[in-house]
Amino acid sequence: MTHTIFIDGEAGTTGLQIRERLAGRSDLQVVSIDPARRKDADARAELLNGVDAVVLCLPDDASREAVGLITSSTVKVVDASTAYRTAPDWAYGFAEMSATQRETIGKATRVSNPGCYPTGFIALVRPLVAAGLIPADFPLTVNAISGYSGGGKGLIGEFESQPAATGTDDAFRAYGLTLAHKHLPEMQIHSGLAHPPVFAPSVGRFAQGMLVEVPLQLWAMPGAPSPRDLYDALARAYAGERFVELASLTETAELQSVRAGAAGYVPAFDPQSLNGSNRMRLFVFGNAAGTQARLVAILDNLGKGASGAAVQNLNLMLGLPEEAGL
Repeated sequence: MTHTIFIDGEAGTTGLQIRERLAGRSDLQVVSIDPARRKDADARAELLNGVDAVVLCLPDDASREAVGLITSSTVKVVDASTAYRTAPDWAYGFAEMSATQRETIGKATRVSNPGCYPTGFIALVRPLVAAGLIPADFPLTVNAISGYSGGGKGLIGEFESQPAATGTDDAFRAYGLTLAHKHLPEMQIHSGLAHPPVFAPSVGRFAQGMLVEVPLQLWAMPGAPSPRDLYDALARAYAGERFVELASLTETAELQSVRAGAAGYVPAFDPQSLNGSNRMRLFVFGNAAGTQARLVAILDNLGKGASGAAVQNLNLMLGLPEEAGL
């Protein structure tokens, strides 16, 4: 059986990546609106209701408008915007988030694709909150850097403009300085936290890739868990997972012993190291005294942080092999 898919917003960064991931699949047929009727509301509504599944790659308001046009009870929707990520009647599309989330997504007709930063943060924090190692009301901070593609066409154009005088020559740029980033609600709710973390996002002069870090003062936490306690909890949470993996203690120790600039140095700890994949790697670093830890997630902001997750969710919703196209 071939399922029909409409990507509403296929010309955007995420839409293009999803279309590329679906190309060549015999079990899916991507359909597009007639360019001459692109602004015809009736034509768009007809297409939204006439396919098996819709992937929305639109701004929040446009996604809400598109969902409002869908009257069919059988059309399955994956929304890549922020619009429904905390909506109780939408499934949150992070399949590895819990033991039951994959089944929840598979049964849903409405799935909200996670944000890229929240994917890394939730992957690191939720299992530790669930295990009682991080109290739900514990104050957390998350520091992160993403490639500029996460900012869409505007930021891509700014960083890639030649000559640089017409764009930017920034090597690094911090933002979210109002402490009100739109990803905070999903970070808090889906991690099981009582309060939002302090979120310090930034963008670097590289197109794709992401590093998300949560530093912890273990001595200040009830029970004073050790870095090994955190590692073991994450290992249990992601045992057997295909797309989320925990770096071994051996690899972590090797990374801790490497000095930048040393002979033979291999930059394995690179936010770009998983580009083009739907994978995410987690790391637990601790100090010698066991009183501090740094939890780190590396992922492709356009892969597991966007298009890869959308395809994974689409596969689950349509009853197809979860890894198809990934």
